[in-house]
Amino acid sequence: MSAGENASKPTQRRGPTTSQVLVVTSVMFTFISFWRTAAIVLCDLAGTAFYIGGIVESQIGRSAPWFILGVMVFSYAVRSVYIESCAMFVRGGVYKIVKEALGGGMARLAVSALLFDYILTGPINGVTAGQYAIGLINDLLDLGPASVLIQYQNLVSSLIAIVITLYFWRVNTKGIHESSDQALRIMGATTVMAVILIGWCFVTLAVKPETRTLPPIMPDLSRKIDVEGKPILDPFGKQVDPLGYLGHTSIGESLHPGEMTGNWWSLLGAFGLVVAFGHSMLAMSGEETLAQVYREVESPKLTNFKRAAFVVFLYSLLLTSLISFLAVMIIPDGVRMSQYSGNLIGGLAMNVVGPQWARLGLNALVVIVGSLILSGAVNTAIVGSNGVLNRVSEDGVLPDWFLKPHPKYGTSSRLINLVVVLQIVTIVLSQGNVLTLGEAYAFGVVWSFVFMSMSMLILRFKRPGAREYEVPMNFRVGRYDVPVGLALIFLVLAASAVANLLTKEVATVSGILFTAAFYAVFWITERLRRHRRGAGLHEHLEQFNQQEADQVSAPALRLTKPYRKLVAIRSPHNLGMLKKCLDETDPETTEVVVMTASVVPKGSGDYEPTITDYDRQLLTAVVTLAESAGKPVKPLIIPTNEPFYALAQTAKTIGAQELIMGMSNKYNPEDQLDQIALYWLNVCGAKPEPLSIRVLGPSRDVRLDIAGGSQIPRAGAAGSGESAQLIADLRRGWHGVERLLLAYDGSPLSADFLDTVMSFLDPAIEVTLLNVSEEAGSNEEGAVTEEEAFQTVERGAQRASELGRRIAYKVARGEPGQEIVREAVEGKFDAIFMSLRGVYRRGDTTAFASNTRFVLENAPCRVILGFAPKTIPAPAPAPASVANDGG
Repeated sequence: MSAGENASKPTQRRGPTTSQVLVVTSVMFTFISFWRTAAIVLCDLAGTAFYIGGIVESQIGRSAPWFILGVMVFSYAVRSVYIESCAMFVRGGVYKIVKEALGGGMARLAVSALLFDYILTGPINGVTAGQYAIGLINDLLDLGPASVLIQYQNLVSSLIAIVITLYFWRVNTKGIHESSDQALRIMGATTVMAVILIGWCFVTLAVKPETRTLPPIMPDLSRKIDVEGKPILDPFGKQVDPLGYLGHTSIGESLHPGEMTGNWWSLLGAFGLVVAFGHSMLAMSGEETLAQVYREVESPKLTNFKRAAFVVFLYSLLLTSLISFLAVMIIPDGVRMSQYSGNLIGGLAMNVVGPQWARLGLNALVVIVGSLILSGAVNTAIVGSNGVLNRVSEDGVLPDWFLKPHPKYGTSSRLINLVVVLQIVTIVLSQGNVLTLGEAYAFGVVWSFVFMSMSMLILRFKRPGAREYEVPMNFRVGRYDVPVGLALIFLVLAASAVANLLTKEVATVSGILFTAAFYAVFWITERLRRHRRGAGLHEHLEQFNQQEADQVSAPALRLTKPYRKLVAIRSPHNLGMLKKCLDETDPETTEVVVMTASVVPKGSGDYEPTITDYDRQLLTAVVTLAESAGKPVKPLIIPTNEPFYALAQTAKTIGAQELIMGMSNKYNPEDQLDQIALYWLNVCGAKPEPLSIRVLGPSRDVRLDIAGGSQIPRAGAAGSGESAQLIADLRRGWHGVERLLLAYDGSPLSADFLDTVMSFLDPAIEVTLLNVSEEAGSNEEGAVTEEEAFQTVERGAQRASELGRRIAYKVARGEPGQEIVREAVEGKFDAIFMSLRGVYRRGDTTAFASNTRFVLENAPCRVILGFAPKTIPAPAPAPASVANDGG
């Protein structure tokens, strides 16, 4: 394989040496499957099933399951809003969407309300886990409802919640992949428990006729009293009233039972139904976590995200709704709210049919699994709030100090620390009261949905155009698309939010105070940053850790997959080659190493490697591209005074099968290939190893295969994954070629190449022989007749048959070069194989015959030139590959 005769041999070189290579780490270079994505979100949504029934029933009575069911069905519509938003922005969520639609001020307000949701998610789930554990111990010891354990139930639950929070603080500090592992295991255990419990409940319904009565549909909006007839008080010392501030107004009195009998479908009655629906919105908490983990979803990103969203919907619909109905139907009214309001599923386990020991065993299973999934919801809260605060910090609202990666794990540990501290403070302030936490929690849930849906509705008009995904029910009226589905979702959410604001005193007061406090912090920190920065616009640059590797090697970079690609980058505005590389790469089998050279002047003495601002800008662009593709990369910064040599040396030391570069402003593609090929031969020595070198541009893919090259399976292609072929097999496969046109003239050289091609070509590739004897069809004396040309090409086909291949054949009836191109166009061939006599100099086509030159300049596909053996350089035993740009 010729590396080019016009390439000058370097007189001095400097490659990567000990303690000079910077291995760059960031918070994003791990991607998770849709199962892991669903597991993280479900740890919140499915965990809600353990406490939502008691919270909603404490407000609207025994009709709670119907409204919970309605909310869970409606959640599918809300989930569609999040899918559309994430398809627009990889790092999306409430903050990004609201800022795009309504500006930075409203975005800070929206994210402040959302953080109230996340900060409360951890405490409410952790405390509920404690309540379940205490309830089990109390039942096992048969201590009764007046035991000391029950009296100090909230205090002990608070301590348990703090321990759980600290555990997941450590897990998230290690990284989201570690976190998703935990979530996946938790959801597996929850599924087993749910199947056993629900099956047991259906058996109970079958043998106990009195349990088969469905709860009433209409809500009970009366002021709440306990079993002894005493008022139930909220944290403000007032009697719990589902109508809140409206309870003592004329509207409230009209909606209380006794005033509204048979009148639910009036205007006021409809408002009462909206109030009840609003009280049940807590069942849909956790949706925002979908947006926060979207950047971590692996390729194909949007497809996997939609799968995860559907799994979340189906799982939460079945689990949360069924548990709510079964609890009201099976647990007696006298003990359901008085004894099991905080651990409703535990009460369900103790009231199914069966002996006491069996019910205690079921309760133990419920508590163990419940503790796991509720603990997992604590994890989800940390993941979600960390993601939200990352978006805020990236936008220049919080100091860059918060984004500094953990020195060992590369996570945004300082933001995680902030979230965990706020959650522990919330646990202490709530004193472990689940109903109080649940009431306050609803504020952030519903208002984050309102801001999201309103902003997406505005963006339909502010940023019109095609989207990868749209919320259904869109109609075209004249020049405008009317998003009816999105508008209806917004109206339902807005009505529920307003109803909650007017009726949920605890949520309104605590939510407004918390939101105002966070908004003030964001406002102050953003202005301080602007003052320090000056008038310039904020440009987000990723924070990276840098580690000096002892040497460039696969173990140093933790490369474990069988295939490797090395991509050379130098400009954040020219990463087309990396995008195309990621599009082609199967992350299950292939790892991508991205290398940029930090050019050191010759004779500069000692050099201390460091990440410069330009490096950060470049690597930030790489991070963004990798996140969008959902495929990981390994960044390297190599200090060197010979970038081409460093590139070849790095490809050799990491065992890369493919080396990819972008188009250069200084060199043409052929010269780039020559330079790298020369250095590769120099690095490898007497026996060059296989390497495919590619120069990629917007419309060009120029390739050089040294020693036969190395074909790597593409994403989704046959042969990828665990069934990937060996490199030698793939080399024989000519990856990407399905139809080959082989120019043939019957000469000994042409016959030799026919034997060679038929021997190593993948049998699945269709081959057509085209006789291109220049005299074929000519009327001149001594010329080859058309019949003789057919006999020649038939002999070629017969030879192919002897080699086990059946091929088609044709005869050119004009100038060979023009006939080859015409046949390639009409037959839609993927590659042309031609034999070439004489000396070949890369980049110099003047030595080619006119027909060969015509094919190279006009062919619509890849052209492969086979050289006569005497002209093949010693280190290169296989044919050279020359690809044009498609004409």
